[in-house]
Amino acid sequence: MKCSIITVTFNAEKFLEKTMLSILNQSCKDFEYIIVDGASKDKTVEIITSYELRITNSEFQGVRPEQFRWISEPDKGLYDAMNKGIELATGDFVWFINAGDLIYDEHTLQNIMNAYSKAPESDTVYGQSLMIDEHENALGERHKIAPKHLTKNDLLKGLVVGHQSILVRKTIAPKYDLQYTICADYDWTIKVLKKSESNGYIDQYLSKFLISGLSSQKRKTGWVERYSIMKKHFGLCKTLWAHLLITLKYPFSRKY
Repeated sequence: MKCSIITVTFNAEKFLEKTMLSILNQSCKDFEYIIVDGASKDKTVEIITSYELRITNSEFQGVRPEQFRWISEPDKGLYDAMNKGIELATGDFVWFINAGDLIYDEHTLQNIMNAYSKAPESDTVYGQSLMIDEHENALGERHKIAPKHLTKNDLLKGLVVGHQSILVRKTIAPKYDLQYTICADYDWTIKVLKKSESNGYIDQYLSKFLISGLSSQKRKTGWVERYSIMKKHFGLCKTLWAHLLITLKYPFSRKY
């Protein structure tokens, strides 16, 4: 199993280096690392090129120059950039660890490989996410916890597994639907689970997910998109019932 780890970034000089180090310092080196930058105006590209040189100079033991690729060009937003990452990937699985997010620890990829070796029929391998702030302080788990037996219907509860903590076999990974600006990852994950014949669960944190605040307008857009996506995949009746349950639970749940 070779994993394509993909980082999407734009003007993320504040966070990118920590993200890169969490990947390049993995004890398991059976990965390719792809960075898709949206033509950043800050020092993002400077950081990328400095790490490219460090890789060339063998500063990261076991990481060869051919394992690292990057592009920097204008895009149509986050999900367009993630689609570019899928197109560039040559691994068996794709895993998105975007700028600001981190692989949980240096042994995480090896733990994933060990779990996959016991269930090589898995089309996805997934686990939990630990929420962090910009100073890497732990904020706890997402209130939507990934279940041990993941199915499409679990996503009636919302996005129970984030893209930071699910690896998807490249042959079933769809493109992100660019009509959605906030919730395309929700639509993408439902499509993945429709195609997946076997989902492998790891009862561990796979990632640290950087929490960023959404404006009230973006939050409203997200609600509209989520309703539309849910209706498309599950039908009107299930969608209305699911939203009723989500609304009743919302005041008592963490908002991430």
